[in-house]
Amino acid sequence: MPFIDVPDGDAPNLERVFALRPDVLRAWQELNGAIKATADLRRYELATLSAARRLRSSYCCLAHGKVLAEQFYDFETVPRLPDGLDDADRAIMAFAEQVVDDATSVTQADVDALRAHGLDDAAICDVVLAAAARCFFSKTLDALGTRPDASYRELDPDFVARSTVGRSIEG
Repeated sequence: MPFIDVPDGDAPNLERVFALRPDVLRAWQELNGAIKATADLRRYELATLSAARRLRSSYCCLAHGKVLAEQFYDFETVPRLPDGLDDADRAIMAFAEQVVDDATSVTQADVDALRAHGLDDAAICDVVLAAAARCFFSKTLDALGTRPDASYRELDPDFVARSTVGRSIEG
């Protein structure tokens, strides 16, 4: 149960916890949609997963790991990422972690390294936006005690165990 009173119901926990501030949830959905609208979806998900891991957000690791497993890889591969990725995708994941850890540590050399892997400025901006936005959402969920929905228990057990990096799954 979250730390605040939320309505009972069938909505996902992340929606229920925003019941006191539905306008913020709508604004988040619009922001997140705008970020994803121009980003390469696979790279967006890689950056998001990397940020969520660093933030120790089980909810976001499970949600975005599931997207990666269902659309791009498989449930066995995702917990091992960035293993098996090419150098560009590994660099994207590392850069997203750097943004989460200390955005002020990002240098021109870090950006140039992504360019050397073939990312243009828009793609680099997309990685930063994905990681920075994840900070807001993951920290909000975790600070309010929001646990991942029980439905995540139905996924591959090893995927679930390795993706539960913070709060445990509900139930």
